Amino acid sequence: MGGNSNTMMLIAIIVVIAGMMWYQSRQSKKKQGEVQNFRTSLKKGDPVATYSGLIGVVEEVDLDADQIVINSEGTLSRWRIQAVTEPPVVPNYVSDEEYEREQKEKAEEADSDATKNSDGIADADYVNPADAQDNDTETVKSEESDKDDTDKKDEPAK
Repeated sequence: MGGNSNTMMLIAIIVVIAGMMWYQSRQSKKKQGEVQNFRTSLKKGDPVATYSGLIGVVEEVDLDADQIVINSEGTLSRWRIQAVTEPPVVPNYVSDEEYEREQKEKAEEADSDATKNSDGIADADYVNPADAQDNDTETVKSEESDKDDTDKKDEPAK
C-alpha cells in the first residue's frame, strides 16, 4: 500500500510541475507578442527607450532592416529594433511640503464652506433669537406666531 501512495504523490508532483511550465510558456508567448506588436506599430514621433537606457523619440523606422533611428535631445542614433522598448513611466513627484500645503488649503476651504448655510450666508451673520434676548437685541416674530399669541388670549383658560 505504501508504494502505491508514493507513486500517486510522484504523479501529482509531475502534473503540477508540467502545469506550471505550460502556464509560464503561455505567459512568455503573450509577452513576446505584445513586444512584437509594439515594435511593428512604431512610427515617427513615438517615445521609446533602449534596453541600455537611451530615451528618445522615433525619427525613422526600417522594419525590413530591423533598424530604428532615435532622436535623443537633438542627437540621432541608429539602433536595432530588438534593442527598443517602451519608455519608462516617470512618476509625478510632489514634495512633502507641497502636499501638506495643498492639504491645509483644502481643509481651510472645507472649513469656510462649512460655515456657510444653505443661503450662502455665513453662520456668523445669523442671530439666534435666544441669544438676541440675552443681549437686549430686538427680535421680530412672524405674523403667524403673533396670531397664535392672540388666539391664546381670546380663549378662556381651562
